[in-house]
Amino acid sequence: AIFFYFYLNFSKNQAENDDILGDAYEYLMKNFATESGKSKGQFYTPSEVSYIIAKVIGISPKNSRASTTAYDPTCGSGSLLLKVASESEKQITLEGQEMDVTTGGLARMNMILHDFPTANILSGGSTLSAPKFLDGNNLRSYDYVVANPPFSSKTWSTGINPSNDPYQRFTWGTPPPNQGDYAFLLHIIRSMKSNGKAACILPHGVLFRGNAESVIREKLVKSGFLKAIIGLPANLFYGTPIPACILILDKENASDRKGIFMIDARNGFRKDGSKNRLREQDTYKIVDAYTKNIDISGYSRMVPFTEISDSKNDFNLNLPRYIDSSKIEDIQSIDGHLCGGIPEFDIEALNSYWKVFPNIRKLLFETTGRKGFVKLKLPIE
Repeated sequence: AIFFYFYLNFSKNQAENDDILGDAYEYLMKNFATESGKSKGQFYTPSEVSYIIAKVIGISPKNSRASTTAYDPTCGSGSLLLKVASESEKQITLEGQEMDVTTGGLARMNMILHDFPTANILSGGSTLSAPKFLDGNNLRSYDYVVANPPFSSKTWSTGINPSNDPYQRFTWGTPPPNQGDYAFLLHIIRSMKSNGKAACILPHGVLFRGNAESVIREKLVKSGFLKAIIGLPANLFYGTPIPACILILDKENASDRKGIFMIDARNGFRKDGSKNRLREQDTYKIVDAYTKNIDISGYSRMVPFTEISDSKNDFNLNLPRYIDSSKIEDIQSIDGHLCGGIPEFDIEALNSYWKVFPNIRKLLFETTGRKGFVKLKLPIE
């Protein structure tokens, strides 16, 4: 093999808060994941999703310091950890474990290029069977935990005896042997401090699948740890087309929690080749709805525990049960199609815009002489 050693000095070409090398490195990894498909896509989380997690997990310069800790048990290339760190604007303590040794090397390089050389990334060995971050005989606990575990891992229980787990992660129940989603979630919960926060990306099926998972889900809801659920569009992630969701956990004030804030963002995306991508307007809407706790018809609402636990829902968290995000069917005007004109009810449907721009409606439209119809004042072009 031939190695090229070179030195690049971008000191005179760097805008404030820019990270040319680090961002270029992440760009290359994203394209590597895209071209490699399923085999290498597991280690890269789309930057838009990382951004959402960093925003909703609650870290900020006000509540972070050098002793603040963040952890990713399945860190891949480290993009999630880096996004969380960027929200703190301080050199917080970062730790992550990655099963694949090569991918762990990528994560360490990513940390260095993004000016986090002290980040502790350990690779080799499954987080579930051989966790590397321990305090004595217990799992180390953190202020913030983020993760994008492998979806529905069929080998999660290799090397583990859940009924005799030394870290007591499976007291709520044992996940199915061929679906490890809740195994990673239980590991995350055990890795949170008593006031810790976490966000985890999981397949949408964790919200409604039955049998052993339904038992764990019921205990999760009753614990009060589950603060919010964000449903994401399908085909966002490299290596799988299935829809995913973000579970937001918060142990602080869990006993006082009265419900779960739900966001159904499955319809907000754009096509980008063979994949879907969140637009800036989509990420902003998600973060804004969550941080401000906004009730938006067909999109977001606070769902009380009484509704989740009633006999009709029985702790099923499937978002369409609680949020009707179906599109309203267009009302057609036969008279308008035949004789022309714009139906007034179409104009009234934009009433929220006319309230913000009260003069534009009068500038654009005038009556036609036919009841219930208007026409444009200005030429179409």
